[in-house]
Amino acid sequence: MTTPPVEPAETVESAEPAEPAKTAKTVPSPRSTRPTGRHHGDLRNALERAALGLVAERGAHGFTLAEASRRAGVSAAAPYKHFADRDALLASLAERGYREQHHRFSAAVRRSPDPVEQLADFAAAYVRFAVEERALFDITFSAGIDKSRYPALASAGDQVLTALLPTARRLASGEHAVDLILDVASAAHGLALYHREGLLGPPDQALARAESRARSTARALAGALPPR
Repeated sequence: MTTPPVEPAETVESAEPAEPAKTAKTVPSPRSTRPTGRHHGDLRNALERAALGLVAERGAHGFTLAEASRRAGVSAAAPYKHFADRDALLASLAERGYREQHHRFSAAVRRSPDPVEQLADFAAAYVRFAVEERALFDITFSAGIDKSRYPALASAGDQVLTALLPTARRLASGEHAVDLILDVASAAHGLALYHREGLLGPPDQALARAESRARSTARALAGALPPR
């Protein structure tokens, strides 16, 4: 019996090569929100801004360096790159306060050629500085910083006085010129504190009243000087 011929088996085409298994993407873990001190290009200014905010809220001695660090979003160790302690940070801010006073008072005494009016404008500028830069005002005059430890701070304070002396010397001689500046500044300082305590009328009028009284007091002090 003849065996029927066996038909050749059909060639089965090989399946397309399987795609390589996709490697699961590694999802990065969320960055820690813990301050590292690396996010500020200007760490010094960031710390000073934070400290000013804390002083405005709590007073010149109402915060620690660690709190200033947290407010600035940096590590607790970061401030020590610039400031040895809290007093050094306050001294830096007080120096900034003196520079701001120098700028404002120098501009004020240029407004009039009359030395009496120059003193009056200085007194008004003093009050406005105290109101508009309350934290700097408090640090400069209430922080109790030992200027002998910070020569730059002492120098900045001296420059404020130096800017006012030419005006005072047109009205008084020698040490009397310095006394005149101190008398005018003292009167303006007191009015600034009265403004803070709400003793000068409605808030929308208080600053104008304080400036007006500061001007009047400066004129009276200058007018009471003996003839040169």
